[in-house]
Amino acid sequence: MNLDRTAASAFSVEDLRAVAKRRLPRAIFEFFDGGAEEEVTLRDNIDAFRQIRIVPKALNDVSKVDTTTELVGGPSAMPLAIAPTGAAAFGRHGADIAIARAAAAMGIPYSLSTSATASIEQIADAAPGRLWFQAYILSNKEKLASLIQRAHAADYEGLMITVDLPVGGKRERDFRNHLVFPFKYTPRNVLDFALHPGWSLPMLLKGAPEMENIKELKRDNQGGKKLASSVGKNYDPAFDWQQLQIMRDNWSRKLIVKGIMRPSDAERLVKMGIDAIVVSNHGGRQLDSAPATINALPAVVAAVAGRVPVLVDGGVRRGVDILKARALGAQGVLTGRATLFGAAAAGQPGAARALDILKDEFSRAMQLSGVSKVSEIDQELIFNGRS
Repeated sequence: MNLDRTAASAFSVEDLRAVAKRRLPRAIFEFFDGGAEEEVTLRDNIDAFRQIRIVPKALNDVSKVDTTTELVGGPSAMPLAIAPTGAAAFGRHGADIAIARAAAAMGIPYSLSTSATASIEQIADAAPGRLWFQAYILSNKEKLASLIQRAHAADYEGLMITVDLPVGGKRERDFRNHLVFPFKYTPRNVLDFALHPGWSLPMLLKGAPEMENIKELKRDNQGGKKLASSVGKNYDPAFDWQQLQIMRDNWSRKLIVKGIMRPSDAERLVKMGIDAIVVSNHGGRQLDSAPATINALPAVVAAVAGRVPVLVDGGVRRGVDILKARALGAQGVLTGRATLFGAAAAGQPGAARALDILKDEFSRAMQLSGVSKVSEIDQELIFNGRS
């Protein structure tokens, strides 16, 4: 397969998703694509973006468009950063590094997940750029402290604490597909893997990836027998505000908190000195029936009142989604699945293609909306029935 040709044949993130779906076994694709329980929130994240309408400003000079902006205290080629995505190399070997390199080449921040299939140091060596380390709150506090120290030593500029995973969401697609991490081979998923040789042969030759930063932790692999996701079993449900304050006090660089939906929580984070907030429902993979993040965004932005940057993730599939989020007060968005689909479909060229598509669509949406700079994107672009 010519990866560059495969990437070039995609004209939307959905095109890359379709290629990834054909190439991957059902269990792997649905792990990336799916959500919790009935996937109400997963669908709402996307649908809520689609329901927002833009009212263009006419007769402005948009012959030149500048998509650059500030994102969490540093420069970015557009109001977009890569969200942390775990287990990426189960889609294609080397996917974490491929996505990180695509982000560095584009000039946007990249977030490395605790459950990534590349180590903190591998990413720092292979893809120097604006790096954030996303820390899940492990029950093993010595291991958590070690990961944070390693991120500091590797010169990650930001630490992102995810606070919406006290326990794993009930991801029923994984149960039905017999998918747990590490892999347990069953007749069902072995047949699934065998029917996708383009995926399975490289996995046989190179071996199954490991979650490099936490591979030594013991896991409870009972999977569906407990009706609990294999994701989240090493995490601490007792983590609270006091413990977050200790982390704030001990981390001298940018501290980002991801997984906030309530304005009162955002207000409290501002007061404790957090540097940025991500409005997130974990891509619909945790609490099903949580509101769509783009709908929750305005109230959080109002509570923060410009004191710290607010980002949003969940449901970003088009460049115009970036414009909509910015118009509703977000400094920028995070995307995880777009580049994950790209890397699974076509490696680094696929991840780069996903970012190129989003940037082209965002630039075009700016022109069609009558704005030439990111700073000109504001609430006036949102159709409210009176514009």
